[in-house]
Amino acid sequence: MSGRSRSINTICVAMSVMLMLAPSSLVGQSDATPQASDLTKQIAELKAMIQRLQNRANELEAKVSAMPPQQKPVVQAAEQVAPTPAGQTAAAPEPASNLLSGTSVNFMVDGYYQHGFNNPIGRVNLLRAYDVIDAFALNQAVVVFENAPDPEHGKRYGLRLDLQFGQATATLQGNAANEPRPEVYRNIFQAYGTYVIPVGSGLTADFGKWASSLGIESNYTQSQLNYSRSYWFNFLPFYHTGVRMNYQLNKAVGLNYWITNGTQQTEPFNGFRDQCFGLNLQPTKNLSWNINYYVGQEHPDIVFLPGSTNPSLPSDQGLPFAPIPGAPEGKLHVFDSYATWNVSPKLTLALEADYVLQRLYENSPPSHASGGAGYARYQLSPRVAVASRFEYLSDRGGLFSGKTQALKETTFTIEQKIAEGLIMRQEWRRDFSNQPYFLTDTLGILKREQDTATMGIVWWFGPKKAPW
Repeated sequence: MSGRSRSINTICVAMSVMLMLAPSSLVGQSDATPQASDLTKQIAELKAMIQRLQNRANELEAKVSAMPPQQKPVVQAAEQVAPTPAGQTAAAPEPASNLLSGTSVNFMVDGYYQHGFNNPIGRVNLLRAYDVIDAFALNQAVVVFENAPDPEHGKRYGLRLDLQFGQATATLQGNAANEPRPEVYRNIFQAYGTYVIPVGSGLTADFGKWASSLGIESNYTQSQLNYSRSYWFNFLPFYHTGVRMNYQLNKAVGLNYWITNGTQQTEPFNGFRDQCFGLNLQPTKNLSWNINYYVGQEHPDIVFLPGSTNPSLPSDQGLPFAPIPGAPEGKLHVFDSYATWNVSPKLTLALEADYVLQRLYENSPPSHASGGAGYARYQLSPRVAVASRFEYLSDRGGLFSGKTQALKETTFTIEQKIAEGLIMRQEWRRDFSNQPYFLTDTLGILKREQDTATMGIVWWFGPKKAPW
C-alpha cells in the first residue's frame, strides 16, 4: 500500500471512531443534545461519506500501482518526519565533514646517467642546474601532498607540501650565502596555505614557501620539454617565501602580486621586501603569455658566524651574527616574459626573453644579463616525442657565471613513454662560449665548449596531473 493511501485510511478510521463515540459523549449535555433520530441520521451520512473516501483512496492506489516506476510519486511517510519541538527552528542539514577529503599524495623519482665528452675534472659539468655529475645520479625523490581549495563547493582554503630529496635539493637550497640555515629548510621545497578571498571572481592568496614562476621552466622533469634545464632556469630564482596573490579579471587576463623575503630566502638576510608584478594572458585556449617584473635587494646587512664563541655577538636562534657596516643596498631588477603556443595537438612552440640588472650600491655601475630561449616539441607517436631548445645568455659583469662572456647552448631530446607515469629521455647537449670556461680533464686547461650525452628516467604516480 502506498504512503498516500495509508494516510487516507488512517484519517478515515480516526473519523469513524470519533463519530461512534459522539452520542455517548453528548448524553450529559441536556441543554444542547439533539434528538436521537437526528443523531442516527447524521451518523449514517458521515459513514456514507467515509465509505466514499475509502473507495476513492482505493482507486488512487490502483492507479499509482499501474504507473511505470519512474513516474510514481515519491511520498515520505508521516512517521519518518521528526517534529520540531515547540519554540525551536529546524536546523539546516549539516554537510559531512572529512578533513582529508580531496587530499592527494603523489610521488616522483628522477634519475639519470650522463657522460661529459670533456672528461671534466671532478666529474662536474658547469652551468647545469641539475645534471651536474658525469656518472649515475639520483636527481630527485619527491613526495607531494596537496588539498586544493574548491570555492565552487564552498571550500575556500587549501594547502600544499612538497618534500624533496636528492642531488637537485642541494642545488635548489644549498647556498649558505642566501640561507643562514639551509639544513633546516633544505627538504621542504614548497609549503604554503591557500585561501580564496570572496572578492569578485575570487582573490587567491598563498602564504608560505613556493616555487618561483619567473622563467618558463620549473622543478619537475616530467612537466618539461627537455631533460636538462636551461641557463635561465639555473639563473632566475628557484623559490620565494612570503605572500602571493592572483586575481582573474576574466578567462583571458589574470593579475599577480608577490611580496617576499627575497630570492632563495626562506629567512631574510636584510630588511628589504622584494616584490613582483605579473600579468597572465590567454587570448585563446592554445596560447598563453606571462609578463613579470621583479624588484629586490639581494645584499645582506648581517653576516652569520657559525662556530663563533664571542659572547658579545647577538644570535639568531643560536647562530651568532654581526652587522655589516655600510651594507650595500643596490637593487635587483628582473624583466621576464615567456609564451607557449600549442600549434596543434602534436606541435608545441615556446619562447622566453629575460633581462636582469643588479647593482652593488645605488650608484654602482650595473651588472646585467640578457637573452632568452626558444623551444619546440613534436609528438611523433603516442609514445615517442622529440624536443629541442636553443638559448643565449649575455653575461656582462659575470652576474650569472662569474665571468663576462656570451653563452649559448643547443639541446636535442628524444622521449619515450614506457608506461603511464614512466618516461625515458635521451639527450644531446652542447654548451659553448666566446671565452675559455668549461672544465677539461686537466686542471687549469679550459675549453670553449662542453658536450654531454644523458639518459634520464622519471617515475611518478598519484592523482595529481601534470604540470606539478
